[in-house]
Amino acid sequence: MKLKIGILSRNAELYSTKRLVEAIEAKGHEAKVIDHLKCDIIIEQDKPDIFYKGESLSDLDAVIPRIGASVTFYGTAVVRQFEMMKKFTAVHSQALVRSRDKLRSLQILARSGVGLPKTVFTNYSKEVNKLIDSVGGAPLIVKLLEGTQGYGVVLAPTKKAAQSIIEAFHSMKARVIVQEFVSESKGADIRAFVVDGKVVGAMKRQGKDGEFRSNLHQGGSSSLIKLTKKEREAALTAAQAMGLPIAGVDMLQSERGPLILEVNSSPGLEGIEKTTGKDIAGAIAKYVISQTEELKKKPVRRRKIKSNA
Repeated sequence: MKLKIGILSRNAELYSTKRLVEAIEAKGHEAKVIDHLKCDIIIEQDKPDIFYKGESLSDLDAVIPRIGASVTFYGTAVVRQFEMMKKFTAVHSQALVRSRDKLRSLQILARSGVGLPKTVFTNYSKEVNKLIDSVGGAPLIVKLLEGTQGYGVVLAPTKKAAQSIIEAFHSMKARVIVQEFVSESKGADIRAFVVDGKVVGAMKRQGKDGEFRSNLHQGGSSSLIKLTKKEREAALTAAQAMGLPIAGVDMLQSERGPLILEVNSSPGLEGIEKTTGKDIAGAIAKYVISQTEELKKKPVRRRKIKSNA
């Protein structure tokens, strides 16, 4: 049975998009890249549909969402519509929404029992000193709730600097979280790539000299790493808690064990594949194909990913 799988991506030339197309076609199925912002959602009783460039997408068997943070609202609406059309979606719309809400994500992860950096969120409180003391004082990290790829993340080296940064963000009505600075991580973090309940690749990302952010988009470098048992368990628990069968789990190595920073619902493939030499796109394609075939055979028994929210 040849499947037709849609990849929701705004750019067909992106590394991740091209690799997914290659992986799907290598397994004998058809891949179609769809710009989700150009989709028209047709809402009608018992006849939900999506049109793209004037054509219905009802013939798709499954979709792999690659939704950017800046277009979460409409991208999620498109994914939700595919769910209403009873198409298999590699990432569920609700899990996508949860993953983009940093505060809600941290609350879900805390409930799952994984380690987290000490974090404080406030609704523009004037008790700035208490916020700083709550995470152990300076140095500390201030993060915009809407920031991605290392943007909107600031290191406050002193208490005075922390006060100025937090007050500046508050004056602009920008919502932030204040987080402890884990000095023993030495500007590095770990990205564990999870697919279908397994860690299929892991890399250590090191920030460039003088830079505490380890994101590759910020000029950091990456190297192959073998996860400890605790790190592997933390990654799998975090992905499961967020309801994400495909996820990039970012964590810090600390004296008290792995600390989860974030669970990414649309993790890039270029860094992890080039660092590990593993066919991550192939693992994703295999998961989507197997789940779609199972859904077609036994629709009522479609496997659900558990979530804590």
